This record gives sequence, structure tokens and C-alpha cells, in this order.
Amino acid sequence: MDTVGNQVRIRAAVVREKKGPFRLEELQLDNRLRPDEVLVRIVASGVCQTDAHARNQEYAVPLPLVLGHEGAGVVEKVGDAVTSVRRGDRVVMSYPACGHCAACLQGQPAYCISSFPLAFGGARLDGTSALSRNVPGGSPETIHGHFFAQSSFATSAIATERNVVKVPDSVPLELMAPLGCGLQTGAGAVFNSLKVPAGASLAIFGTGAVGLAAVMAACIVGATSIIAVDVDDARLDLAGSLGATHVINGAKEDVRKRITELTGAGVDYVLEMTALPRMLKLAVDVLASRGVAALIGGAPTGTEAAVDMNTLLNGGRTLRGVIQGDSVPQLFIPKLVEFYRAGRFPFDRLVRYYDFEDINRAFDETRSGATIKPVLRIGSVEEASKP
Repeated sequence: MDTVGNQVRIRAAVVREKKGPFRLEELQLDNRLRPDEVLVRIVASGVCQTDAHARNQEYAVPLPLVLGHEGAGVVEKVGDAVTSVRRGDRVVMSYPACGHCAACLQGQPAYCISSFPLAFGGARLDGTSALSRNVPGGSPETIHGHFFAQSSFATSAIATERNVVKVPDSVPLELMAPLGCGLQTGAGAVFNSLKVPAGASLAIFGTGAVGLAAVMAACIVGATSIIAVDVDDARLDLAGSLGATHVINGAKEDVRKRITELTGAGVDYVLEMTALPRMLKLAVDVLASRGVAALIGGAPTGTEAAVDMNTLLNGGRTLRGVIQGDSVPQLFIPKLVEFYRAGRFPFDRLVRYYDFEDINRAFDETRSGATIKPVLRIGSVEEASKP
């Protein structure tokens, strides 16, 4: 690590304008850590749809900004109050939370009162950013960072003790990166949010990384009818090979009619990943009596959907939102690691690796559907572990 005084020289992917490209730039990272902070040398980072939403300004984030919120790396340095990790530990970085609001104290940090400013504010809660760019002959340019309390599209990042999770040395660290958000969200929706019981039926609208994580989780809990819905036959084939009992191509079949044929009275649960208003309405419409639909996909700010109020009322149906699969990362991510090691959560089948320099291609191929879960290779464990 190239350190001069309190500044660490890093490479980071910077977004400077709405829908603009990622540009790899040399930045300075102030390594004077707050008591609860952790400096991590990044080995890999997953690419998530939320990064694309932020780049496209579908969420209100300040620019210029370093994105990335599924980082994995090696701890370089810890703040004075940090006790759960130490230098040399391998960690996955997840979402931030304040730790002291009512939701956090009730074990629901995904619904932290400060979650939006912590994730999307482009700075610490006090308004400071540890990132800057030297400008020849001028004052340093402030670069917004701390995206999801990490900004992991960089060779080093500052996280907090609350959003780092230690993982075993025996698993490939670069593969673990997507567990911090997308895969945790899909699997957690099944395990934690909906608590899908054995023998239940569920439909999963959208078979990207989050949806396929839900398919695998549904198999683990023993759901007997797992219906995957998409418009991409290749992804539906993959869903079938991962455990979906039925697949429906919504571009070729009437989804409502087909689900009714398969279930009779409707499904017990629906996970809606597409963030399309018409699919949210459909999710409610295909529920069985007392069924639950969970909105998981993130839509641009201000998106609205029309839902028949009587469909909700009659039969006691429920519609709810789900963030991060209601997961406590330090408890849930280790469970997913163990399921992976046991061969029951083979999420490696979703992953395609890209060099850091190919970050724009990774986003393009995700948007086109060519890649399900991109992971950027940013460093190596060996380099990150050097003193």
C-alpha cells in the first residue's frame, strides 16, 4: 500500500456525470480512521443493480462518486474501538447501519433510520469524505465516497465495524463478494423476511442474481412448488437446474393463468424482483388466501404501482417491502458460506469475473443480460495480505 503521511494512494472507478462511464483515477484516501472504522484492501467487488441506479441518478446521490457495495478484501487497519476484526482478517463488506436507532436495537438494521444517508449520502454522516484527488496547482478535489459505507470500486476502502463480516480463509475470497448485498437479499427474503416453511409454494418474478439466490434458498427450506418467472429462456433453464420446479416465460405465456393452473388457489408467497409496476400488481393478484408478496427489486425514485385494494383485503393478503433480506450480516452471511461449502448454495454458477479495467463492460453485459452476477477482480489476496 502506497502511503504518504495520512494519505493512501489508490485507484478507484469514478462516476462524474449522470449515466456517464466509470473512469479509473488515482485518488487519495485519508487513512485517519474514526474509532469504529476499518481500512480494507479490496480483492474483489460484486456489481449490483443498485450501483447502476446510482450512476444513472435514479437515486439522489452526489457526483463525482466512487460506487461499489459488495466488497471483499483484507483488513489493513482498524479504529481504536474495533474489536470484532483485526489486521489480516478476510472480510466481506455489507450494508451500513447506525447501531443505535430503534430498528437497529430491535435486530432489524436493514431498516435503520439512517440507512439512506449512510448508503447514498456520498459521505459519512458528519458530511466528510475520506476521498480526494490531487489537482496540480490547485486545492484537492473532494470525491464523494462511503457508498454503503464502503465505495468498494477501489483498491482500498474505509468501512465500519458494523458492515464488515469475517469469512474463513478456506473459501475463495473473491467469490464471497456478492454475499454482501444481492445474494444475501434474495436468500434472506426466503429465510428471514417471509420465513417460507417446508411444503410452501412460491413464485419468483425475475431470475437475476437475487432471484436465483431465492430459488436456491427455497430449495434449502423445502418449498415444494418453486415457480420461476422471466422472459429469458437461458436464465429459466438455469433456474430449473438450481431447483425451480416450474418455469414460466412471461413473454410467451400468460403468467397469471399458468400459476393458477399449477397451484389452483394461487401461491403462498411471491418475490417480486423486476421492479416493474405491472409485475407488482400481478404478484398480489396470484397470491392464495393469506399469501404474502414481497417487493424486493429497486425502482427509480417516484415509481408507483396500482394494486387492487380489494384483492389485498379479501383473503387477508399481504404486500410488504424487503431490504437486504431482513438480514443481520454478521449472522446470516456465515450461514450462506456454510451452505455454499456444503454444496447447497452453489452461487458460483452465477458469477462471471472481470478485470477492474473492464468495469464498463461488466455493467454493459449485465444490462444486456449476458452476465448474471459480475465480480470485479481488483487485487489479489496475496498482495492484500502483505505487510
